[in-house]
Amino acid sequence: MSDEESYELLGFDNVLLPVGDLDEAVGFYERAGFVLGFRLEEAGIALLKVGGETAGILLRQEEGLGQRPPVWPAPRVWLEVTDARVAARRLGDAGIPPFDGPFSVATGWTVEVADPWGNVIGFTDYSKRPELGRRP
Repeated sequence: MSDEESYELLGFDNVLLPVGDLDEAVGFYERAGFVLGFRLEEAGIALLKVGGETAGILLRQEEGLGQRPPVWPAPRVWLEVTDARVAARRLGDAGIPPFDGPFSVATGWTVEVADPWGNVIGFTDYSKRPELGRRP
């Protein structure tokens, strides 16, 4: 491959999650602390912001997708938070019980939640390795 044909990975664009009901999904993720960036009804999608980054979580309505529990092993999206144990309490207060955790990981703590369609989102902190986090 010549230099003219090469490419470089620049970062994430969006992470797409299939959902069965866009209204229900947006409500779930807003309770989990996400901010709605935009919604395109005609395309059946909604973008949830993640921090100050341009990339986000893109919810895409899939016709016929019913609710289901998370499947192990299943892909997971982990997002950095300042304190995963506080996130676990706030998620519980919002009616979103942890799927797993909080549990200790090499860099800090993580809690995972599952949306009604089995998509697993983790909230992880860097309390054990702050030099690796976004706010050392």
